[in-house]
Amino acid sequence: MSRRTSRAGTLERFTQAERWVHRGTAVLLGACLATAAILYFGPLAVLVGRRALVVRVHVLAGLGLPVPALAGWLSAAFRADVRELNRFHPVDGEWLRSRDRRSGRLKVGKFNAGQKLNAAFTVGAIIVMLGTGVIMQYGQHWPLYLRTGATFVHDWLSAAVGVVVLGHLYFAYHDREARRGMRTGQVPASWAQREHRGWAEAVRREG
Repeated sequence: MSRRTSRAGTLERFTQAERWVHRGTAVLLGACLATAAILYFGPLAVLVGRRALVVRVHVLAGLGLPVPALAGWLSAAFRADVRELNRFHPVDGEWLRSRDRRSGRLKVGKFNAGQKLNAAFTVGAIIVMLGTGVIMQYGQHWPLYLRTGATFVHDWLSAAVGVVVLGHLYFAYHDREARRGMRTGQVPASWAQREHRGWAEAVRREG
């Protein structure tokens, strides 16, 4: 599906399939972080209780984390987004170094360097946490050093993910149009020209 001008003053940024992948991943990752906090912090564990149920929700949410992305792979638009997120261009390095990165001076593509780094970290963290979580939950007969190492990596990486998610929410909170794009699929052309100039110009050429 081509990215074209949808109506006066707006551009189509995300299809419905792309938005559902984001929502599904957000819900599952949020469930993992919330249940992890309950399991790790004593006061929360006492307040919530039902530890066995919390553990079950945590495990099921963790096992389900790859599902939205795997389902989204059926969408050509989602596959195109993945290809774009995997490519770093010279403008991405300039975006990271620039103080006026949001002025519209740089021809940023559909995703800026910060979004690409966030996506790379999130995908890598999901894979590592899934692997270490499986060892912790189902590796009772595996060597002790492996289970101990998996627990260490899982716990500290979960803390790092929590920090990154908070940062992601902070930036999203301060960018209403970006939230609108993920919620409705449409963004103002003026916002796209300022934040993702290269992408906005490409959309206009296609349209």
